[in-house]
Amino acid sequence: MDLRIFVEPQQGASYRQQLDVAQAAEHLGFDGFFRSDHYLRMGPGDALPGPTDSWVTLGAIARETNRIRLGTLVASATFRLPGQLAVAVAQIDDMSNGRIELGLGAGWFDTEHTAYGIPFPTLGQRFDMLSEQLEIITGMWNTPADGEYSFEGDHYGLVGSPAIPKPVQPGGPPIIIGGYGAVRTPRLAAQYASEFNLPFAPVDLFSIQCDRVRAACETRGRDPEELVYSAALVLCCGRNDAEVARRAERIGRSPDELIANGAAGTPAQVLDRIATFSEAGATRIYLQVLDLDDLDHLALVADEVKDLLP
Repeated sequence: MDLRIFVEPQQGASYRQQLDVAQAAEHLGFDGFFRSDHYLRMGPGDALPGPTDSWVTLGAIARETNRIRLGTLVASATFRLPGQLAVAVAQIDDMSNGRIELGLGAGWFDTEHTAYGIPFPTLGQRFDMLSEQLEIITGMWNTPADGEYSFEGDHYGLVGSPAIPKPVQPGGPPIIIGGYGAVRTPRLAAQYASEFNLPFAPVDLFSIQCDRVRAACETRGRDPEELVYSAALVLCCGRNDAEVARRAERIGRSPDELIANGAAGTPAQVLDRIATFSEAGATRIYLQVLDLDDLDHLALVADEVKDLLP
């Protein structure tokens, strides 16, 4: 079981805080450091110092780490043109010596689009844009170095692109696709993804959605076991009830709610929750860390959860 650390910097985090978490996660042996792709805080509270751009941040962290995998969970297709995104991710793949991964989704948070002047099409249009972006990005990465790439779709058109730079990873960085959609999401995952992720879902829904992805793979003639199946869970671990309560209070959540729905409680309880997802087919868990200043939290999970996993 791989454990990755997942942060939400739009809730209020500097680049330095994110770097500290990434470096701590690497030192403690976690598999990855991933971040959300948002420009606006969700819910009340102080979002200072303000948003940080996902790819600018990950490029900088790539140069300050050595082993840990890096990526987005997930970037929004509404934020960037696909040709530009393909260039940025390929460049950071080079900067990281082949450690970057691209989580890409259709986008959903309409308020942040309004706040930053970003167009927010209908859900169907956003999924069409996502589909075209995936085709363009993978097409550019896999175009021969001496060739050109062209594409004509309803939302994007490329003519004679040199499709450079090329990523370090053969075929391009792994692509992560996730979400609750019953039809288009599994189809896109089956066509483009190396990993399917379902965030913050009960284990029975996780199983149902993974089965949909497996069925979509079989329809395409693809081996469903080529994909990694992963879940994301809020982390709130403590050595005892008092420590769990203290950490829950710092992130404005109820201990009971976190224990019921997240990776929360004592290390033994967190291990039990991870085991339920493992039995449902997950081989990777993203632990959502909401208090970026509590590096002791990571150390506890590394020592008493990660190191005990099979």
